[in-house]
Amino acid sequence: MVKLRSEQELELMRESGRITAVALKKVLESVKVGVTGLELDQIAEEEMKSQGAQSSFKTVEGYRWTICVTVNEQVVHGIPTTSALKEGDIVSIDLGALYKGWHTDAAWSVLVTAGHPEQSEGSVANATSNKLRDPSSSTQDDKSRFLAVGEEALWLGIKQAVDGNKIGDISEAIQKKVEGFGYSIVRSLVGHGVGEELHEDPEVPGYGRAGTGMVLKSGMTIAIEVIYNMGKPEVLLDKDGWTIISADESLAGLFEMSIIVGKEKAKILTDWRN
Repeated sequence: MVKLRSEQELELMRESGRITAVALKKVLESVKVGVTGLELDQIAEEEMKSQGAQSSFKTVEGYRWTICVTVNEQVVHGIPTTSALKEGDIVSIDLGALYKGWHTDAAWSVLVTAGHPEQSEGSVANATSNKLRDPSSSTQDDKSRFLAVGEEALWLGIKQAVDGNKIGDISEAIQKKVEGFGYSIVRSLVGHGVGEELHEDPEVPGYGRAGTGMVLKSGMTIAIEVIYNMGKPEVLLDKDGWTIISADESLAGLFEMSIIVGKEKAKILTDWRN
């Protein structure tokens, strides 16, 4: 059952989202050549505690870390390790804060450069459609374009999260952008409702047809995700039992924001760029 949140509940979710955004921003600012996933995990842990929250991810049975860190062909649910990031890596940071019983969830992918992570430019208007290629031959421009497409797909999906639209409107907007550039939506992984639990109904796929699925209503809270590969969409579970990787070992990207469905415009709860 999908619940509409009261104004009091939404206020708590706004604070949860603010904390998630602050923690994500701090981790992304710390991404650089040589830093390890465990070091980034500690940064997020300390930031959440200082804000009076705890990690949503630690409420998942068996998961002991504050964040998920995925690199290159890793898609989602990567465990932070002592492995150091290298120049040219694509790294995705996924985290969520639990504040006074309310969860929010967000993720972002960046390109690791010699100095700081390179943000996507958020616009791919002048880019040409990507032809699937051997990921090992991908240039920095290829990777930057790949990330820019994923970010723009997220904003296009969020734009559809308004009262009276349907989940399929979000899904189609994401799918058209990603597949229009020759990349692949991972179909076995989807966005979700968020609130009293980290993962709630409804499911919000990154693929689908406009005009289908559940009708969206103001006050719904959902986490919209763009989960995609540079190569084919199939994924595998790695031997650690958590990390999901692209089956063809192509590069993967992840963009996610928790939002409130609005009457005319969605309210983004976890926008770390502010």
